[in-house]
Amino acid sequence: MLEISQPAPNFTLPVTGGGDVSLSDLRGQAVVLYFYPRDDTPGCTKEAIGFSEHLARFDAAGARVFGISRDTMAKHDKFTAKYDLNVPLLTDEDGAMCEAYGVWVEKNMYGKKSMGIERATYLIDKDGNIAQIWRKVKVPGHVEEVLDAVQAL
Repeated sequence: MLEISQPAPNFTLPVTGGGDVSLSDLRGQAVVLYFYPRDDTPGCTKEAIGFSEHLARFDAAGARVFGISRDTMAKHDKFTAKYDLNVPLLTDEDGAMCEAYGVWVEKNMYGKKSMGIERATYLIDKDGNIAQIWRKVKVPGHVEEVLDAVQAL
């Protein structure tokens, strides 16, 4: 399990709009990674819209924001277009990043157990260390809480 002040696991993943994003290339700025279960579901849509609406404020605070799920890039592109999202989405199709960040967990819904992504957010400081972790995120008010934490860095 990752903890605050530990180095964040590096990654290189495809991003909406084309190309790849590597955590190591983002040194010198804060990074917000929000993990979510699936594109185009109610909670995930609200969260993506929230981060999109506040993206300029995150930029002004010196932070880059990325949403991550195991959905394909085609699904991410469709999701982005449908809701006019401007927050970049990373695809972790093989689940390696979800495993590294400890968000691939057993879930229990209506008595049925399955594996899935736990909604979680990581704030990584400009040196590449974990500054804050939010687990089992509830969407209402979350984006604002993360923005406050970024501005306090």
